Order: sequence, then C-alpha cells, then structure tokens
Amino acid sequence: MKLSLPKSVGEKRNFRNGILFATPWLIGITVFGIYPILSSLYYSLCSYDGIRSPRFVGLHNYHKLFFEDELFFKSLLNTFYMVAVGVPLSLISGLSIALLLNQKVKGIAIYRTIYYLPSVVPVIASTILWLWLLNPDIGLINIGLSHLGIKNPPAWLGDPFWSKPALIIMSLWGVGGGMVIYLAALQNVSETLYEAASLDGAAIIAKFRHVTLPMITPVILFNLITSLIGSFQYFTEAYVMTSGGPQDSTTFYALHLFNAAFQDFHMGVASAMAWVLFVITLGCALVVFKSSLKWVYYDGEIK
Repeated sequence: MKLSLPKSVGEKRNFRNGILFATPWLIGITVFGIYPILSSLYYSLCSYDGIRSPRFVGLHNYHKLFFEDELFFKSLLNTFYMVAVGVPLSLISGLSIALLLNQKVKGIAIYRTIYYLPSVVPVIASTILWLWLLNPDIGLINIGLSHLGIKNPPAWLGDPFWSKPALIIMSLWGVGGGMVIYLAALQNVSETLYEAASLDGAAIIAKFRHVTLPMITPVILFNLITSLIGSFQYFTEAYVMTSGGPQDSTTFYALHLFNAAFQDFHMGVASAMAWVLFVITLGCALVVFKSSLKWVYYDGEIK
C-alpha cells in the first residue's frame, strides 16, 4: 500500500492535528520504549555498573555469559522446563475448565466467577498463600496427602526435585485468565456446526475434535504465545518464594538477570542477558507463528 502525503489545506490541517494528538503517545513510546531498548543494546556491549560511565568492551559480556557464567545455562534449562511443562499444562487446564463452564446449568455464573477470581489476586499475595500451602510440615497440601496414606509427602520448595513442579502447580491455580478467553471463543462457535455434525452421526468427542478445536484455534494460538512469553519471563514467584533455591533449582533466567543487574551491579552483563532472552523468545514465537499456518483456522479464510 502506497502512503501519500496530504496535499490540500484541509488534509494538511488534519494531518497536523493527528500528529498533535499522537504526540503524547509518541513521546511516551520514545522515552519509555525505544530509548531503553537502544540503551540496553549499547550497554550490552559495555562494562557498566549503573554508576560509573559505561566502557565499551565489544562482545566480552556475551563471551562471559556463554563461557564463564556457571548459572547461565542452568537458568536457561530451568526456564525451558517451565516452558515445556508449564505452558502445555496451563493451556490444557484452561481449556478443560472452559469446557466445563460452557455448560448451560443453573448458577453457572457463580462457578465462572469462582474459577476466575484466583487470576486477579495480586501475585505477591498468592505466593505468600502458596508458601503456607506448600509448607512441608504444616501445609494443607501435605496434610491432605498424609490423610490419603502418603507417609512421606514431598518437601516441595525445599526439595530440588519438587521445587519446579510445585511452582507449576501454583501457576495452574491462576489459569482463570486464559479460561475466560477460551470461554468466549467456545460461546462464539456456531450451533449450526454442531447440528450439522449431529446429522452426520458425530459423537461428543468427534464434535470436539472436528468442530470445537478448529474453530477456537486462533484463541489457542493467542494463549500459547502469551503463555510462552510469560514463562520465559518467569520471575516474581521464584523471587518471593525461593530466591532461586534450593541448589539453584528455581534460578530462572529472569531471576538470574535480576541478580546480575541489581545485586552484582553488572548492568552490561544483564543487558546482554536481556538480548539473549529476546532472541530466544522471538525465535520460539516465530516457530509457533510459522507452524500456525498448518493448524490455525480463521473463519472465512480460503486455503
């Protein structure tokens, strides 16, 4: 599409007014978006502690990350664990709850509210709550497991093997945000499609596979991308609940980046880590978008 500049007096006036109205946004995106991004790229090539003037060192920070930082790859593996295990579980859980809450039964609005409420609880408050629930001695989860006959329940956040699964379990408590989006998509599926499938003899599972899933694939793609980005940036829960322990089993990439920046004051290294994370996240997102051409269906699209 060719962009043409305004020619008449009226068009020029409208163009000028449009720029004036957009000026606050342009200033905001420049000061709080473009400038920090470009600054972090420059600082990633510098030795910088946030106080003294940055000193250009080229790719030394990246070399330090890949060949000298012992926690770099471990934090990446911890993060990939959350992405590979947490994202599919959250997508499946959100869709499953949405299917249950899409039924036409009495009082369904109350159930929808109950399932959605955890997603609006402040993160810090929910992490404090789950610290108590996951306590190996007095936590309700282990008390419940002991009543079920499990004599040695997990130590959860105190055990390197169970620490990441504990955080994933906690994250499933807040799938209500994705559930609401799935629910909106399910209610947008035309009833005529189900009626046509019934006339063809399709059972419930067949309807779900051949009607429901294809029609909500754009929403699945949206939730997948947002969950993917959020998992790569997983930070608050680990920072509050474990500070990276035990034995660095919950030292996720964003937490390691935070420690490098605000504990060790290696701002240059932290900026380099941020750009590595950006490249990884962008690469994964592009792979997902590329694959979506084969499995995402848009209503009215002709292939």
